[in-house]
Amino acid sequence: MKEEVRVRFAPSPTGYLHVGGARTALYNWLFARHEGGKFLLRIEDTDRERSTPEMVDYIVEGLRWLGLNWDEEPIFQSHHLDVYREHAEDLVARGLAYYAKTLEEEVTGERTRREWVEASPEEIGKVPLAIRFRVPVEDETSYEDLIRGLITFRNSEIGDFTILRSDGTPTYQLACVIDDHFMGISHIIRGEDHIPNTPKQILLYRAFGWEPPLFAHLPMILGPDKKKLSKRHGATAVLEYRDMGILPEALFNFLALLGWSPGEDREIVPKDEMIRLFDIRRVGKRSAVFDMNKLLWMNSVYIRMKADEELLELVLSLFEEKGLVRGEADREKLLRVIPLLKERVRVLPDFVELGFYFFTNRFEYEEKGVRKYLGDPDVPQRLRLLREKLSDVSENEFRREKIEEVLRALAEELGIKAALLIHPTRLVLTGRTQGPGLFELMEALGRNECLKRLDSYLKRAS
Repeated sequence: MKEEVRVRFAPSPTGYLHVGGARTALYNWLFARHEGGKFLLRIEDTDRERSTPEMVDYIVEGLRWLGLNWDEEPIFQSHHLDVYREHAEDLVARGLAYYAKTLEEEVTGERTRREWVEASPEEIGKVPLAIRFRVPVEDETSYEDLIRGLITFRNSEIGDFTILRSDGTPTYQLACVIDDHFMGISHIIRGEDHIPNTPKQILLYRAFGWEPPLFAHLPMILGPDKKKLSKRHGATAVLEYRDMGILPEALFNFLALLGWSPGEDREIVPKDEMIRLFDIRRVGKRSAVFDMNKLLWMNSVYIRMKADEELLELVLSLFEEKGLVRGEADREKLLRVIPLLKERVRVLPDFVELGFYFFTNRFEYEEKGVRKYLGDPDVPQRLRLLREKLSDVSENEFRREKIEEVLRALAEELGIKAALLIHPTRLVLTGRTQGPGLFELMEALGRNECLKRLDSYLKRAS
């Protein structure tokens, strides 16, 4: 019978959920879903000073926003401190670990080098002591990494290491091994920075008489400059991407391709298709490069794929915050405007940036547009004639086809190119030189608003 696949994401609530952690969680989730297994969440909150409930909430919110739902109640390491101590003391009792004290500390810059010495029997129980694991120096520790192949460490290079601090809190090595065992974790998928931890944890598994899980270590994520991803490359916390208008589906898709490929150079891959195709052994060894422009492009694709009604719910609050949409009529107008804008936006706030003028006439004309399209002394008279022609069109007839017919007929009557009417009209109605098609734009604005804005210009031009 095939063993059930059980994987976990184990963040420390000492900081935000960042891109690297999110990708690790995502690969664990995809692997579990592909294998029909379980994806679990463990909060590694044994750092009492730096762990906060706010960070736990932030991590949970980020995972949920990405759609990375877990299958069982989250585990909190801070609830198991007695279990860690019991297991550490068991190793001491069997001669596989020992009580130790710091003999000497040397602080160099931000790092502290400690020299340890085994505590004497007289000291045990009288002063706070750490517990250190005794590494058998004569052997090697090897494991088959699912991504990187065979990895071997000489035990003499590992050295004894602390498993329980003098304050009674466990180190990462001990807590991780105990929890992974009792959670029934079958595969550990994590970042390559954990490779040096793996032989220590395998030694602990063997000391407890437990079978180690299988390991897979993911490549790093670098910025475009090939340096470790950081704030200078843009937002790095997951919910910052939400706040800047990235869709969760787009970020999910983008993160999934940072190290793994579905094949055939595909870039837009539905989630159910990713689950079907995901293979942890197809994750590359080389570092992945975070390309913000690619994420923005991918986000624009997902925006275009959404129904207008769904986009309305996503952007409505952005317009309301600016005081642009106030009632049901404005809401209905926004629904008509969305399809005119969705082909041009990369992030959700772009809808406001590119479409604010549908809801207000308080704007200035772009200076370059004024110089280019309103400098001709014949423009006011042309727009006055256009205004007269448009006023003859009823509200019910004021549709893009009719508007285009009127404008092009006037251009022909004046013996000029239609562009000499289209460009100044766009500038007068929107303040912009670019945007959606003029005739669709005018239909969305409505007859009365178009006439009002043309009147405003003509009054200023007289």
